[in-house]
Amino acid sequence: MSHKILAKRRLSPRLYEFWLASETIPKYAKPGQFLIIRIDKKGERIPLTIVETSQGKVKIIVKCIGKSTFQLAMLDEGTELAEVVGPLGNSSDIRDYGHVCVIGGGVGIAPLLPTARALSAAGNTVTSILGAASSEQLILLEEFEELSDDLILMTDDGSAGKKGLVTDALESLLEEKKVDQLWAIGPAVMMKFVSAIAADRDIPCWVSLNTIMVDGTGMCGACRAEVNGEIRFACVDGPEFDGRNVNWNELIKRQFQYADLESAALKRFEEEVGDLSWV
Repeated sequence: MSHKILAKRRLSPRLYEFWLASETIPKYAKPGQFLIIRIDKKGERIPLTIVETSQGKVKIIVKCIGKSTFQLAMLDEGTELAEVVGPLGNSSDIRDYGHVCVIGGGVGIAPLLPTARALSAAGNTVTSILGAASSEQLILLEEFEELSDDLILMTDDGSAGKKGLVTDALESLLEEKKVDQLWAIGPAVMMKFVSAIAADRDIPCWVSLNTIMVDGTGMCGACRAEVNGEIRFACVDGPEFDGRNVNWNELIKRQFQYADLESAALKRFEEEVGDLSWV
């Protein structure tokens, strides 16, 4: 079975879009699910949310953070990957809620897209709030413009939309309109504060947990998170949970437990291949 890179496009510095060959994933994938790839047989397993599917292919968007994601970004079209497994995890609970607000931060905008599309198709009024550090990191704007009844852009430096955080935009929206359901995907700190706003106003708030993950089947326990005081596994119980019930402090702490090892691996990789600033 082919796992070839069919197409590759640089969206912005350190942010790449890939179309991968897959016969089975497009047949079964639903919004909110993810896949796991391995570049080679000795490579790290990389969990990535499915952005879009078409016949015989699946789209992912990758941000270069550690060795494996930099290595992936440096591969050429036509390269055969060792493994592409999916779809994994549970899909988003799509129904007509009324007015939903979807919030994407940085590369989290990409996995938010299929859920936002499905919510729009289900008859919801969709307000999209997208945020990034700068305008060049705001991605998929045409797609969100098409599906959204209202699109709000926020950037840290004010280079696009309004200057500020997505939480600023959410607070303003909730002062003016009733929102029945929230979705938020982005950095854990962003999702934590969106969830706090949702808790204050008693609004269900679905977040996609990008935890450390190894096998993707619940066997290793690496992706565990505390939800409602119980241990849940993001790969099989999630990846989406109501953010009001997530122990965010513990989750964020776990995300950085291998930071030193990851930094050392990236440093060795850069020594092997040279400067990575061009990626």
